Amino acid sequence: MFKKLFALALVAVMALSAVGAIASSAPEWTEYDALIAEIKSATDLKEREALMHKAEDILMETGALLPIYYYNDIYLAKPEVQGYYSSPFGTKFFQEATKGEETVLRINLSSEPDKLDPALNSTVDGATLAANSFGGLYTYANGQDAPVPNYATGVEVSEDGLTYEFAIREGLKWSNGDPLTAKDFEYSWKRAVAAETAADYSYMFNAIAGYPDALDVTASEDGTKLTVKLTDPTAYFLDLAAFPTYFAVHQATVENAAGYKDDAGKVVSPGAWALEAGFVSSGPFMLQEWKHNESMVYVKNPNYWDAENVKIERLELMLSADEVAIYSAYQAGDLDFIDTVPQDQIKTLMETPEFHKVDELGTYYAIFNVKSKLFDGMTVEQASAFRRGVSRLIDRNYIVETVGQTGQVVATSFIPAGMLDGQGGVFKSNDADYTYPVEDGYYPIEPSVEDAVALLKEAGLEFGDDNMLKTPLTITYIHNTGAGHAAIAQLLQQDLAQVGIVVDIQTQEWNVFLNERKAGNFDFARNGWIADFNDPINMLEMWTTDSGNNDAQLGR
Repeated sequence: MFKKLFALALVAVMALSAVGAIASSAPEWTEYDALIAEIKSATDLKEREALMHKAEDILMETGALLPIYYYNDIYLAKPEVQGYYSSPFGTKFFQEATKGEETVLRINLSSEPDKLDPALNSTVDGATLAANSFGGLYTYANGQDAPVPNYATGVEVSEDGLTYEFAIREGLKWSNGDPLTAKDFEYSWKRAVAAETAADYSYMFNAIAGYPDALDVTASEDGTKLTVKLTDPTAYFLDLAAFPTYFAVHQATVENAAGYKDDAGKVVSPGAWALEAGFVSSGPFMLQEWKHNESMVYVKNPNYWDAENVKIERLELMLSADEVAIYSAYQAGDLDFIDTVPQDQIKTLMETPEFHKVDELGTYYAIFNVKSKLFDGMTVEQASAFRRGVSRLIDRNYIVETVGQTGQVVATSFIPAGMLDGQGGVFKSNDADYTYPVEDGYYPIEPSVEDAVALLKEAGLEFGDDNMLKTPLTITYIHNTGAGHAAIAQLLQQDLAQVGIVVDIQTQEWNVFLNERKAGNFDFARNGWIADFNDPINMLEMWTTDSGNNDAQLGR
């Protein structure tokens, strides 16, 4: 039912302009913002879990998010490529990769990356590039259940859980040979939360006391220790210390870049330093060449702290979203690792040793802009009913069976199946005796035209006896390039057509699509989110009013 609703909402939303919706149709969001703050300060873990369920209830009741399936990551790698690591958060680590006796690894991760500045990146492919060319105090490693030391050698935590003192690894250097110390982390974290940086992920620092204007992070005078004070105990703080937004960047490189400031001294392009190859970095590899929309070349960084264990001397990246071209290059031996698999080849390739599937903590979904003109004249309740009605039209099972093909699980809510609850259990295991109410926006497995029509009628739409709209409605649905996204768009188009909604499908290049969606220049769009760490708060805090990842424009 909700599957069908999703499709219907999809059609309706995209047809209309995304700008200028009537304020009364958008949900009031101060309660949600306050709830997230309460969750982050909660010390009773059982109560914290209950509050997170409440937050997801509020989020799903808006109907703005239409989950379709929970992610798994599929990729192809030549048998001789060994030692790389693909994390549950989608990041690929190549510093321990080998390829027999060869030292050049040729890969495809995506098309042209949106941003290489770790503080400004918010994409999975960008996180992979950051993880291989920069570094955090902690990192993820194959076979480890928790983050392990990286640029720090360890940490001391106070008894009350509020003070972290990181010991910085001795002899760290930037790729240009400059010393890398705790002072670089202090600078980088404070830069990431500064208003002038405008980082989408700045909210990831809000566990630190003094956020945002007086972040309580202090490097020792000799640069060997970094002291961090938190507002409340944060069990996942080491996960944050491994996240790209927490990576250190080279201050002189950032601030001396052409275009960084205007003639009046105002920062106008915080990421100007990372727009071309050759910038200073600190990780196992450094960017040597960048032919935009074509290729990138990363080479081994001799100043990386663990350079002796990096066997690959050169990473050559093909920049493309053309799955046919990517797979052809892989077949021809021109690529060793590709992070995409053509839809029409999946069933065959699944039987080969080169096919890999990794479970991820993430959700593929469609999203409404709650401020779209589509909802002009509707009440908050009507707008929610419309969006939930569209969702009930979507046949999620059919999408998974025909497009997914790799064992994805149909998504009935936004927080992924398998995500932990912070108490050693799984959030959706119902160990808290929690059920998911369909009337609040959660989705049963089977679609229902009847339920969809009933909700759409609540929203004010008129139907004939045949359950078809009396007045034609066209919605524009946007997605980025990719055969899988296109196939899902076509299935949504078919689902919505059951009630007379016409879906106008528009395809955009990745960078254009990403920035249009972030800016709220859409009505209905494809979206997906892979968790940054294994706790439900990560999937919930991204929808606060001031979050740079709040593409639904909730509270805006």
